[in-house]
Amino acid sequence: MKFRIFITFAIVASSLVQSVAQKFPSELWHEGKIVLLEGADTLVGSIKYDLQQDLIQYTTSNQTIETYSAKKVLFFEIFDETVHKYRAFYALPYSTQSGYRAPIFFELLEEGKLTLLVREAIENKSYSSTYYYGSYTRQVLVYRYFFLDENGVINEFTGNKKDLLELMGKKAEAVEDFIKANRLKLDEKYDFAQIVKYYNSLFGT
Repeated sequence: MKFRIFITFAIVASSLVQSVAQKFPSELWHEGKIVLLEGADTLVGSIKYDLQQDLIQYTTSNQTIETYSAKKVLFFEIFDETVHKYRAFYALPYSTQSGYRAPIFFELLEEGKLTLLVREAIENKSYSSTYYYGSYTRQVLVYRYFFLDENGVINEFTGNKKDLLELMGKKAEAVEDFIKANRLKLDEKYDFAQIVKYYNSLFGT
């Protein structure tokens, strides 16, 4: 009995440590560049971003940190060592639920006939445990996807596969076959990008 209790607490403690140890985007520095709105100045160096606050930080040559809001930035790019990819972000005007329109940061995942954008957020999620009675809460990184249409209007994606295929019209059947053949998932960021890239490819150059 004591051994079982010990194992249970060890597993719970391990999950808590993993939660604490997890690094979120707002905690990581990346090498990259920032193009500012005024004067079209370009800053090159270490960058840290926070999409929830729509802020980016830049380390200057004398090791001071400067902070810029989305209102002062046109574009920034980083090389993300965690995924070994260059990632591009744009400050684009977007209307909030309150009706206020202001620039916020979107990461560009795929551009073309259909342009896919994404934003990150940190949310608290509850999980039930198979090792003890009750549940626990941890912070997780979640993604919100958006489509930019040819008129420059940004609409949030529902996350529903049926809605995505309906949006793709006559190409829906080909896209659905592509998803199945490659076992792609809409809730996987780079899988979703592959799906939209394939859809855009159906229109040629």
